[in-house]
Amino acid sequence: MSKEIEELIAAADKAIKEERFDDLKEFYTEDAVLVVKPELEVKGKEAIKEAFIKIADYFNNSVVPTQGKMLMVEAGDTVLVLSQTLLDAENKESSEYSMDRRATYVYRKIDGKWLCAIDNSYGTTLLD
Repeated sequence: MSKEIEELIAAADKAIKEERFDDLKEFYTEDAVLVVKPELEVKGKEAIKEAFIKIADYFNNSVVPTQGKMLMVEAGDTVLVLSQTLLDAENKESSEYSMDRRATYVYRKIDGKWLCAIDNSYGTTLLD
């Protein structure tokens, strides 16, 4: 399971980098939630796609996400992923948000396929 989810996250990161947003939305559940930034969440595949288009624009179409160390906790058809998420972009120094994050993702197995239900690249820093 962990290898499969690591590969899914890497493939989603590649879709973000390559700006293949129609492909990207297929990594998510129908009711998925994306934390765009603190105090801003979007829900559903289409809203997530539109948010990633805006995120790409914010980073001058140069954002490159990668994952560092990961820890996964599985309970049946649900997996909590704790991950060091690293973002690179041309204008990263001017971003008001950290580019080195401790993300939390929640995956659910639906019809035999792991899909992201909660995508929170800010992790527990939302509590700050």
